[in-house]
This record gives sequence, structure tokens and C-alpha cells, in this order.
Amino acid sequence: MSVTEKITRPKRSFLAEDFTVGDWNSLKPFFENLLSRKVDNLQSLRKWLIDRSELESVISEDMGWRYIKMTCYTDNQEYNKRYQDFIENIQPQIAPLSDQLNKKMAASPFLAELESEPGFKILIRNLKKDIELFREENIPLFTQINTDTQKYAQISGAMMVEINGKELTLQQAAVILQSTDRSQREEAYRKISGRRLKDRAELDDLFSKLIGLRHQVSQNAGFTNFRDYMFKSYGRFDYTPKDCFDFHDAIASEVVPILNELSKERKAKLQVTALRPWDKAVDPEGREPLKAFENGKDLTEKSIACFHRIDPFLGQCLSIMKSMGHLDLESRKGKAPGGYNYPLAEIGVPFIFMNATSTMRDMTTIMHEGGHAVHNFLTKDLPLSDFKSPPMEVAELASMSMELISMEAWDIFFPDPDDLRRAKREQLEDIIETLPWVATIDQFQHWIYENPIHSQDDRKKNWNTVFARYADTMTDWSGLEEGRDYGWQKQLHLYEVPFYYIEYGMAQLGAIALWRNYKLNKQQGLEGYMNALKLGNLTTIPEIYNAANIRFDFSKAYIRELMDFVKDEFARI
Repeated sequence: MSVTEKITRPKRSFLAEDFTVGDWNSLKPFFENLLSRKVDNLQSLRKWLIDRSELESVISEDMGWRYIKMTCYTDNQEYNKRYQDFIENIQPQIAPLSDQLNKKMAASPFLAELESEPGFKILIRNLKKDIELFREENIPLFTQINTDTQKYAQISGAMMVEINGKELTLQQAAVILQSTDRSQREEAYRKISGRRLKDRAELDDLFSKLIGLRHQVSQNAGFTNFRDYMFKSYGRFDYTPKDCFDFHDAIASEVVPILNELSKERKAKLQVTALRPWDKAVDPEGREPLKAFENGKDLTEKSIACFHRIDPFLGQCLSIMKSMGHLDLESRKGKAPGGYNYPLAEIGVPFIFMNATSTMRDMTTIMHEGGHAVHNFLTKDLPLSDFKSPPMEVAELASMSMELISMEAWDIFFPDPDDLRRAKREQLEDIIETLPWVATIDQFQHWIYENPIHSQDDRKKNWNTVFARYADTMTDWSGLEEGRDYGWQKQLHLYEVPFYYIEYGMAQLGAIALWRNYKLNKQQGLEGYMNALKLGNLTTIPEIYNAANIRFDFSKAYIRELMDFVKDEFARI
């Protein structure tokens, strides 16, 4: 597959070429057309599906740009207003008509003829799921939920600290946690933690409100709890909550002991009497922090070169995004926290949002988000928007595998061999830290929504119980307990995308397996990666993993096998 340097959106056949989303009245006639249109043979059903996909892509992309601009500039009232207008005045109008369109499609006698074609079995399965979940009374609840989750971005985006006379975002301040001066690290840690704690009550109340709204949504739809509702909503047909619990157990038994060993080694190398939270990011051998790039421009150019060396197609993907202005990488005041790759459904060229400063973690973040972007490019020409939206367990496989595959070209960021070895070691250490944190957040969410009527004190106690299960036993939290009590508040997924987190753990395991294949045979490993991503949402998760020549497996035995491989790679660095 080749990509030109100039991407234009596909020619429209249903909406006018110059159509842009205004208010609801500008969209309503297209929904009415689809609802009233006669679909009396297979050919007319195909045309109906293509037209609906085009309409949904245009709407999705408009919503995407509103969200992107709002998160890039949380202090811009016009951007906030436009995003809010979509949430309050357009989305609620679409929801009931989408349900009617789903029911019209499900009732078509010609639908069964499509089921044997690639992707339609999954599409129809999801269609029936959406019909089952839809409730008119949930529309205003979703509007309220979306409005409240926006508040989290605004609260977090406004968090600043002053260090050495400079006002810094929390992301910028976190860079100081890599300083070889322990007193500087402690000062930065305490200021970051203290700043978060200033908003702890507001964030706790916001989360309590969201839990109540989400529980009501699940009750309205006939579910016992919001967890079970979200498993259905996310289309988790290929695994169950019990599989998540098995994953938790496997991480506790197979990964946490490695985490403890690394922490013990860190404490010894630092020669400290107590390992403190501000000792976790510094190089244990007292070297200055790795600096992967100078600024956003340098990060962009090096990332393109890195991707291009692996495969020219990968480099072209990022080059196109750069030329189209689809990269906003540097941290600044007023920018929402976190990072994301936002698929833009109509044009097919996504947008990467980040809060880069200069750290190695920032470099691996663009490798991660760049993997998502490659996924979007590989699926952009599939005929229906539904086919382009893979399950999250596959989406995160794309990104986390890229973090590991790209390591072979990291000398672009770290030309010094010692720095390169150090960077690779830090990446593997990050895997050992990530898997327990994923299990922590996921187990916490299961408890939250299985027990929606709980006090904030109950929440704090449960968080500490779960945290202790997966945290290393070497870190001394004396005098820092309050910061630990509210450590979950920094995880935006809890507020914005509930239950979207276990995917990182499942995909991390898949990424390790894929990387193992790549190291054995680069060409075959990369082909497996690309073949899996090209499938988009055309088939099941296990089948997509199989296309990459890996397994969708959370067993202790399999996780032990993958951790043994990681430990071997540690030894080789």
C-alpha cells in the first residue's frame, strides 16, 4: 500500500461536497432520507449502508475537530462552547434516530445475504447489541455525563506549579523527577502532589456524580451494574469479567515479583536508606536524564525518520500528518493532560495530541500514538466506517507493538550506544511497571461499579487495598499517604472513558509476543503486524491476533512465558 504526500477526503455521494455541520437542522434531512428511503433489494441496501456511513463519518469528524480544539486550548471559550453545543444540542438529537436506523437495518430481509461477507458478521452483531442497549431515557444522562467529563479536562488542564520562579504544567514539572539532585526531585514531587490534592475534593465529588449517572444508565438498560453494561457496550464478546480477574491474578503472581526485584535493585544502586516515590524516575546510576529530542519540531523529524527506517510506509504516515497540521505535541498552559490519536473518520488522516517536554517517555508516547495513526492509515480505505473502528484490544496492540518494534531505530534519538542501551532498558522496565498499574486501575473500576453505592471513605480504603496488591513493597510512603489515597485521580480514563484500560494490559502482552516474532524474523514480524491491523473491525479479536501470529491469552502460563522473554531481553541489553 502506498500513501501520497497529499491526502484528500473521498468524493461524497450522499452529502454535498461543500456541506459542513452547523446546527441539528442542517443534519436532520439526511437522517429523514435514510429513515424514509425504500430498501427493496440487496443493491439498495448496500447503497443505504454506504450513505449512512458517509453521514456518520462527516458527523464524527466534525465532532473530532471540536474535541481536538477544546483539548488543545481548554481556556478558549469559543472552542469549549462549540464542543458543548455538539454534546448538548446535536448528539442527543442523533441518538434516537440512530436507533431507528439500526432497527430499520436489522429488519431488512436482505441483511442475511451480507452476513457471510467480510466484516458484516461483526457489524450485524454490534448492530443488534446497540439496539439492545438503547434507551430513550439515557439520552439526557449521556449528555450530562459528557458535560461532566469535560470538567475533568478543564480542572486538570488548569493545574500549574511554580518551581525556581517558573510556572510549569504538571507534565513539565514531572521532568524534574528525573533530576540527579534528590532534593530537587522531592520538591517537584511534593509540589505536583500538593497541587493535585488542592482539587481532590472537587475531583472526588465529580467522580461520585459520574458513578451515579453511569449506574442509572445501566439500570435503565436492564443491567445489574455499569460494568456489565460497558462490557456489552464495548462489544466485549471475546472475553468476560472473569478473564479480567484471571489477568489480575496472573499479573500479581508473575509480574509484581519482577517489579519488586527492580525496585530492590534501584534502592541498592541509589544507596538510599528508604526508596521514596520521587526516587522512581531518576536514573539509579546517577546519570542525567535521557533527552530524546530538543523540541516538538525535533521530535517530529526524528519520529518520521525512525518510522521510515522500519518501513517507508510508516514514515509516510507521520509525514502526511505533519504536512496537514495534524500534530500538536508540546505541553503548554491551558492544554488538557494526556495524549491521544484521534481518528478523523472521513479524511482518514488522524490527529496526534501530546504533552511532550523532552523526556524519553514523550518519545515513546509518539511511538505509541504513531502506532494508532498507522492503524488508521491501514484501514482508511475500508468501505464502511464500522469496518474502520477496531476493538480497543486491537487498537492498543497497534500502538504498544510499535513502541517495541521501533526500538531497533532508537539510535536516531540516542546516537550514543550507552544511552541507547539505557533507553531500551528503561522501556522494558516500563513494561514491568505498566502491567501492574493496568491491573490496579482495572480492578479498582470493577469494585467501583460493582459497588456504586459507596462512600468516598470506602473508595479510598478500597483504592489502597488494590494499590497495595500491585505496588512494589520497597517504596516508603511515610508522610505521603494522602497523595497515595488520591493517586487514582490522575488517571483520566476513570473519568472520561470508564473500563477503557484493561486493553492496555492485554495489548501489552500481545505486543511482547509480536516483538518476539519481529526479533526472530523482521519481515515476517512486520507483515504479521500489518496484516492484523488491516483487518480493522472485520473479524473477532482472537482472529486478528492470530493474523499477527500471536495469541489472545491471559493465562498465568502464557504471561510467565512472555515475562521470561522480557527477562532474557533485559540480560541481552
